[in-house]
Formats: sequence, structure tokens, C-alpha cells
Amino acid sequence: MSGSAPAAGPTSGSQIGWRRVLRRKPVSMLNAESGADTGGGELRRSIGVGRLTMIGVGSTIGTGIFIVLNEAVPKAGPAVVVSFVLAAITAALTALCYAELASTIPVAGASYTYAYATLGEIVAYVVGACLLLEYGVAASAVAVGWGEYLNALLGDVFGWQLPAEFSAPPGEGGVLNVPAAVLVTACCLLLVRGAKESATINAITVCIKLAVLLLFVAVALTAFNAEHTQPFAPFGVTGIGTAASMVFFSYIGMDTVSTAGEEVRDPRRTLPLAIFWCIAIVTTVYILVAVAGIGAQPWQAFEGQDAGLATILGNLTGSGWPAIVLAAGGVVSIFGVTLTTIYGQTRILFSMGRDGMVPKVFHNVHPKRRTPVRNTLIVSAFVGLLAAVVPLSTLANLTSMGTLVAFTVVSIGVVVLRRTRPDLQRGFRVPGYPVVPALSIAACIYLITQLPWETYLMFAVWLALAMILYFTYGIRHSRLAGDDTAAFGTSQQ
Repeated sequence: MSGSAPAAGPTSGSQIGWRRVLRRKPVSMLNAESGADTGGGELRRSIGVGRLTMIGVGSTIGTGIFIVLNEAVPKAGPAVVVSFVLAAITAALTALCYAELASTIPVAGASYTYAYATLGEIVAYVVGACLLLEYGVAASAVAVGWGEYLNALLGDVFGWQLPAEFSAPPGEGGVLNVPAAVLVTACCLLLVRGAKESATINAITVCIKLAVLLLFVAVALTAFNAEHTQPFAPFGVTGIGTAASMVFFSYIGMDTVSTAGEEVRDPRRTLPLAIFWCIAIVTTVYILVAVAGIGAQPWQAFEGQDAGLATILGNLTGSGWPAIVLAAGGVVSIFGVTLTTIYGQTRILFSMGRDGMVPKVFHNVHPKRRTPVRNTLIVSAFVGLLAAVVPLSTLANLTSMGTLVAFTVVSIGVVVLRRTRPDLQRGFRVPGYPVVPALSIAACIYLITQLPWETYLMFAVWLALAMILYFTYGIRHSRLAGDDTAAFGTSQQ
């Protein structure tokens, strides 16, 4: 349907309403706002391929891989390796779609922005809500566990620990999680200083935790026993699928790369490269850890095993140093993940603020530092408060749902933009189109079906709250308000 003015005649209120909620933001406007084609923009472009790749790896490889084998192996047995491969395929298919959209619309906001350009305003708002759920709850949930790893490290090295009341998660023996609040404050101060400085510190933390995981692989492979892989799939295809949905949590975060679209140099080239390197590094490390862990001990031993990888290393070496190394790795890992997830959330809110979907305070940029300082302070305060006083074990399950919904929308967006704007400049094109986007959508939907029903209920409540905010604030303050001719018009893209 063209973007020409509608024919004269009466227009029903319902038609006007639908045109308002389905209006799309032209790609030309998005690129002009971010300076994508001029190298300018409101945020400082200071990040290259290396640092951007480390942001993706840092956000993806968190504490999950340190403990996920204990949860996934009892579900699939040695075939958990296949589960990791299935999850990796799902992430890789989606990564290809992210790479095309990121090279076509290299702006902040990730899948929220892509949805705004392809599927309309109300869909973009839903995706934005999903991303805020992914980043906000994930950052809080990860920060909650920092006190546990810090205490483990202090106990192993100094024989002293913080009181449980001020270091354990609320509801699990703790009253006020002080380490979590300190962690979020440190991340906030670093992000306020600048994106380049934050990316540098993150790259250092990534190198440390990769070294810790590769140390585990090297030691565990020396004790590899092929008998531990039998029977390979004791719970069949069902067990492999259940474990795949579980370990997919460990791949959440790779989309953080695309939230930095306005702070990278040569974004049409840098964004796709960083996404590919992120997936390659993460997948390689995860599969190596899974193979080494399965070969090092019988699969039945994983159930109920505390401390995950540290316990395996301790059993193999007969020494206490592995616990110290793994605890240190956990402390560093959580810092890196918290830093990058808070960063991702601030950049999504930055884009939503520019569009009028949320208050303008989230879009304000410091004139000297060229970072969204007030945005960062507000997000950090919210994340820190949740981490310090709220038990998040239940809410943490929602992060996977929000991420999978966002991933699905990105894959749909590739198809829509190929059909509506085949002429757009693309730094990368998804190979095997349209099969790859279709497979990505199918894989995401399959993993969504594996989630418990309680997650669906909580997700529905979250979306209801998002819709209330959209219809009471977003639709009235949208920068596209009054431009109803853009609702369905592809020519305005």
C-alpha cells in the first residue's frame, strides 16, 4: 500500500486508531537521527569491532555456564551437548537476522527500533517492554548472586565472609543485599564516564572469565572417559528439547551488540562482524565446557551437585584452588554481565525517549561526556533497588520469554523490510533467505513452547501493564503523532 494521501471521504474512528498504533518510523528518519550515514549522531562513536564483540560476549557469558550443567544434564544426560548445539543454532539463525537489520538500521534500540521501522508503533512498544524485561530483570537477577560469589571468594582466601543478612538474596536468608547495590553503583559510575571506558573494562573482564572457563576445559579433558557418555540420550528427544530450552538462557545477551548501534565506528560493517564473532566465541566455549564436563564424571553425578564446575575441578585435582579460581571467575563474570545489561537497557530507553514513547529524560545526553547520564542514573537506581531488596527467582524466568519474543520479531522484521524496502543499503544480507528467517522464527517459537505456564501468566500481566502505559502516555507523546499517513505507507520508509 502506498504512502499517498487517502481518498476523500469519511474515516471511522477505528480506522484512525489502527493507523495511529500501526504507524511506522521511516528508516530514513532513523538513520538521520543517529548520523548513521555521516558518522555523527547524538552519542559518541568510539567503539570498534573488538570492543563491541567483547560487549556481546560479556553480556552473554554470565554465571549461567558455571552452573547450567547441573540443571541441564539431569534432563538430557550426555546428550546435553546436542542441547547446546540446538540452542546455538537458534541463536545463530537469529544472529544472522540481527546482522542484516543492524547493518541496515545501525541505531540504538536494537529490536525495538527494528520493529518500529517494520511492524508498527504498538508492536515496537511491546518489543521494548520485552527488552526492558530482559535487561532490567536480568541485570537485577545477576547482581543478586554477586554477594554469594564474593562471599565464596572471601571465605576461600581469607576465611571470613560478609554476614548473610547483608549478602544473601532477599527471601533466601538475606535482608538487604549490600554487595548487589555496590556492584550496580560501580557499573553506573563507569557507564556515566563513557561508553569507550566501559567497553575497555568489560573487555578485560571477558578475557578473565574466558581464561577461567578454558582452564576448566583443559583440566577436565585430561580426565575424559568415553564411558561417561553412555547411554548418550537416556531421556530421548524430549529430554534434549527440555535441556535446550534451559541452556538457551546461557545465550541470552548477544543482542546487546545491536543496542550500541549509535556508538560504533563504521556501523554497517562493525555491527555484523561483532555479532558473528560473539556467537562464534560463545558457542565454541559452551560446547567445549559441556563436552569436558560430561567426560570428566558420570552424568548421574550432576544432579544436586553444588558449585558446578568448581566441584568437578576439585574432585579431579583433589585440591581447593579450583574453588578459588571459579569463585573469582564468578565475581568478575557477574560484574561484566551487570555492566553490559545496564548499558543495553539505557540505550533502549534512549531510543524510546527520542521517539516519545517514554519521558524525554531518558533521551537527554550530557553535553561533554555525550552519554545519557540521567537515564543511566535512573536505570541503575531501579536495578540496584530490585537487586538489594526483592527476591527475583520467579521473575528471572521471564527474561527468556521476553528475549525469545524479541528474537522472533527481529526475524519477522527481516522479511518485512526485504519486501517493503528492497532498495535499502544493507551492509549484510541473510544467506538462504527466506528459509533462514523462517527457521529462526520456528526455533524461537519451539523454545517458547517449552517454558512453564506460570511464565505465560506473568508475561501476560507484564504486557497488560505495557499496554496501559502505551495508551496513556506513548500514543499521545509519539513523535509520529498526527502523521497518520505513515501508518501503513511503505513509500515513506
